[in-house]
Amino acid sequence: MQVIFKKGSSKKAKNLTELKPGEAGVLGKLDLPDDDAQRLMEMGFVPGHSITRGLSAPGGDPRVFRVDGSEVALRRETALRLILR
Repeated sequence: MQVIFKKGSSKKAKNLTELKPGEAGVLGKLDLPDDDAQRLMEMGFVPGHSITRGLSAPGGDPRVFRVDGSEVALRRETALRLILR
């Protein structure tokens, strides 16, 4: 029996908290309850859209993200559940 491992297949999915200030990523999915996900999608956090990390509060929470021409501050707990492609 032969087992083939794809290179990078064990790589953990990146989330919004891992973006550095000024860095952008493309949203892959929202791992949130339906009501929370719906609210964020209304603000522009739609899978396939580009999201750019802005600045954060002095303690690092909340963090600001730019999406669809708007800046939105998200708590770390929420940003952890927004998965990038």
